[in-house]
Parts: sequence; structure tokens; C-alpha cells
Amino acid sequence: MVEGVGRARRTGTALRAAVALALAAGGLAACGGGGTPTLNWYINPDNGGQDKLAAACSKASGGKFKIKTSLMPDDATQQREQLVRRLAAKDGGLDLMSLDPVFVAEAANAGFLRPFPASQAARFTQGVFPVAVQSSTWDGKLYAAPFWANTQLLWYRKSAVKKAGVDPNAPDFTWDKMIDAALRTGTTVGVQANKYEGYMVWINALVASAGGQVVGEAQKGDNARIEIDSPAGRAAAAIVHRLATSRAASPTLSTDIEEQSRALFNGARGGFMVNWPYIWAADASDAKAGVIGKAIPSDIGWARYPKVAPGQDSKPPFGGIEVAIGAYGKYKNTFAVDAVTCITSTEHQKEYMLAEGNPAARPAVYDDPEIQKQFPMAGLIRDSINAAAPRPITPYYTDVSGAIQSRWHPPASVNPNSTPRESATFVHQVLRDQRLL
Repeated sequence: MVEGVGRARRTGTALRAAVALALAAGGLAACGGGGTPTLNWYINPDNGGQDKLAAACSKASGGKFKIKTSLMPDDATQQREQLVRRLAAKDGGLDLMSLDPVFVAEAANAGFLRPFPASQAARFTQGVFPVAVQSSTWDGKLYAAPFWANTQLLWYRKSAVKKAGVDPNAPDFTWDKMIDAALRTGTTVGVQANKYEGYMVWINALVASAGGQVVGEAQKGDNARIEIDSPAGRAAAAIVHRLATSRAASPTLSTDIEEQSRALFNGARGGFMVNWPYIWAADASDAKAGVIGKAIPSDIGWARYPKVAPGQDSKPPFGGIEVAIGAYGKYKNTFAVDAVTCITSTEHQKEYMLAEGNPAARPAVYDDPEIQKQFPMAGLIRDSINAAAPRPITPYYTDVSGAIQSRWHPPASVNPNSTPRESATFVHQVLRDQRLL
């Protein structure tokens, strides 16, 4: 691959492997034939919300085009691999894609995405959360349109909080106070700590909330500064170690993802949990279906992501989905742009949030009465996204994340005195092809 500055450089160990597989397999067929032009939109799994938007935007085009969806795997890393294989083969049939923000820089740097020129970028950035625009931008150009944004909240059982005598909304509420409260009440603190991207979300949020960052000058690619070996990195490691080795941890902590931590939270020992807002709609649906106790939703409270230290505002995680246009599609400069404009409109972001529980990328949506009725914590979600810290925006993100996960897992093995230093060394070596993941 060739960077914008013209030097031949690697674009990540895993990306190289995926490209090799794609090129060995040969080119993939693009969509063709006559009739109404068809745009292929590769989507991440949901409950049908993106299918409905595809149908609505097809209809709104007045017959100019139709959008066909193709479902990708559940796991974000597997989604990336599928997209990279197709894009590396210059698949002209990949018109649109729902892309995790952490993969935008990598795909853009490899030349896989069609950038939006300044004349078009404004429609996708005005009235959008700045952190979502930042995560959709690489080398000064917008490469994806923010569709929905995401952040984590602190969810708590009101009964457990009352028993513990704490206020999660207090200005001095920290991870340590939360763990103390869980220990006093025999309840748990749910997190995502399997060896996967969700664990990196937690680590990055802890480091950022402690005033640091995992990577500095990330735009320099493999010459970026690795900064996880810092006081902030050690503070993050101390929290991971303390929770993982305490009775407040999940019995299956090292394999817990979002749904496992939600199940823990809804169980007999549920007390506290950090998780995405989708759990609000999911618990309401489960209670209605009798999957969980009908009284559980009314026992759930919410607060901003916990602080690492008193007096230092937390930096909640940032996530979501951006809609990007493939670089090789026949309609990349015409119908694909119209389709993305329709999909990411304020109206459709509201519809998608109501249908799927995934927060909109436009702050104005949170003032809508229907949104506030369905999401009583809408204001907190909005404020948390505004305060969120993205994971490193770098074309080598997959290498950075994988290297850190490998040295911070399992959580009970994390040592504040050595893990941040060892992970910084390993990331440095991986980025320079001195070590393999």
C-alpha cells in the first residue's frame, strides 16, 4: 500500500494478510445488469432497522436507485475482515458499508473509501457530534458519514445503591467507590473483558478518564508515540486488577462481552454495570416477554461513566457506526452519495434510534419528545457522547488494539507496575514488524 505522502508502507499485519487472501482469490464480481441501478449496502446486524431504511431511501429516490442490504457477522473484527477482503480485490459491488469508527482511518489510508469533497462534507458534519466527525475523518478529509453514535453509561440497580448508601450521580463517584459499594452489598460490577474489542473499549476509557491516552500523535501511523506506559495507564491497570481479583467481579469476567455483563446485571447479584444504551430497550423487551423479572426495568438507574479519580471528569467510551462509500463502485459519485444523504438524515437517525435503541449522531435528535419519552436518559447519552474519548484514530488501530489486548488479558493478570510498560513495548515492536500478534 502507498500512503498519501508517497512512501510504500505497511497498513497493519492483519490487513496485509487479508489483502493477500483477497488477491489470491481473484476479483469479486460487481453488480451488473440492466434495470434500476442497485446499491449494495453491507450492514452490521440489527433487528431490521437498516433494512427499513434501505427500503425507505429506495422509495424516496423515485426509482433512480434501489438499495440492497447484505448482512455482515456480529463481531466488529470479522466485519472488518470481510470488508477488507472485498475492498482489496477492488470489488465494485461494495457500494455502501456500515463501518465501525475505529476502522475508518485504516480503510481510508489504504485507498478503499471514497472521500467526500468539501462541497458535500458539510451535509454530513453540520449538526453532528464533533467526536463522530473526528472519527470519520482521516488526513483532513471526511471518509464516512456519521450514522449513529454510541457511548457507555453507568447502569445501576436502585435497590443495590440504596442498600450501599451511595449516589452514582455524585460528583466524587469513582470506580473505587463503586467496587467498594458492590463488595459491601454482595453485588457485582459488570464490564466487558473478553479478549476482544470491547475490552479495549474499557481500557481506553480508563486511560482517558485518568487524563492520558493510549497513543499520541496517532496521525503519524507507525511513528506515533505509544503512551500507555504512564501514570494514567497505571491508574487504569490498578482498576482492572482490583475489580478482576475481587468478589465484585463476574465469575466469567475474562470471557464476558456485552450480553454476558447484561445477564449478570439482571441476575440475583446485579448491582452495577458499564454498557451501551441498547440495554435499556433490550431489558424492556425481555421483561415484557418474561425473559427477566418484570420489575427489573423499574429498578434500573443510570449515571455518567465512573471517574477514575475524584475531581477529574470521566471520558466515556465512544462508538457507533459510520456509513462509507466504497472506492470502486460504479455509482460512487452519484447515487451512492444520495443514498448516504438519505440514510444519515436527522429524520432517519431518529427513526433508527426509536427502532433499534442505538443513539443518533445528531444532538438535535435528543430534544425530540418521542426520543425523550422512550429514552428518559436521552440527555445523559447526549452529554456523554459530547464528553467521550475516541479510541486511537490510526490506520494501524487493529495492531494497536490487538497488542494491548494480548498483554492486558486475562484481567486478573494485569499488574499496574508492569502491564502498561510491557504493552507499550509490545505495541512498539508490532508496529515496526519486530513482533507478531
